[in-house]
Amino acid sequence: MSFNVIFFGPPAAGKGTQAKIIEEKYGLKQLSTGDMLRAQVAEGTELGKQAKVIMDAGKLVSDEIVIGMIADSMERVKDNRRIKGFIFDGFPRTNAQAQSLDMMLKGRGQKIDMVLELQVDDTALLARIEKRAKEEGRSDDTVAAMKTRLDQYREYSAIVLPYYQIQGNVYAIDGMRPIDEVTMQIEAILGEDIAA
Repeated sequence: MSFNVIFFGPPAAGKGTQAKIIEEKYGLKQLSTGDMLRAQVAEGTELGKQAKVIMDAGKLVSDEIVIGMIADSMERVKDNRRIKGFIFDGFPRTNAQAQSLDMMLKGRGQKIDMVLELQVDDTALLARIEKRAKEEGRSDDTVAAMKTRLDQYREYSAIVLPYYQIQGNVYAIDGMRPIDEVTMQIEAILGEDIAA
C-alpha cells in the first residue's frame, strides 16, 4: 500500500529540503511537477510533446496533462519495492487539481494520506530568499519576485488547504524552527503510519 503526502508551504519555507530528508529516510519519492514537465519534454514523450507546444505558446499546461505526468511517474517506479509512496510538491494548486489527483489515486487504490503545511512568517521568508540569492545566485530570488510568489501561494492555499482540512488530514509544521527540529516534527506526525 502506497503512502502519499502533500507538502504545502510558501516559497523558501523549506519544502524541498524536508522532502529530500523524508524521501531518503522513509522511501517516499518526491514528485515535483516542474521537474516532471522538464523531464517529459527532454525525453520527447507523447505527454512531453503536448506540454512543449503549450509551454512554447506561453500558456499553462492543462491539469489533464499534469495528472497524466504524475500517473506516468508513479507507474515508472511501481515495481521498485524501496518506494513506499510519494511526496507531492507544488501540486495541487486548485480544487480541480485536488479532485483530479484524488480520482487518479483512487483508480490506483490509493489516496492522499496527509498534508503537511510548513508555516513560516513573511519576514523570515524574505531573509531566507536574500541569503539564498547571495549563496546560490538564483535569478528568481529577489524580494519583488518573492512577494509575487507569496501572493500566488496565499491565493491557492486559501482555496486548496480547506479542501483537505475537510478530510481531516492537514497538519501544521512550525517551519521557523531549525531544519532538524522541523524534520522531527514531520517524523512525529508520520509516526507509525509509514513505518509499518
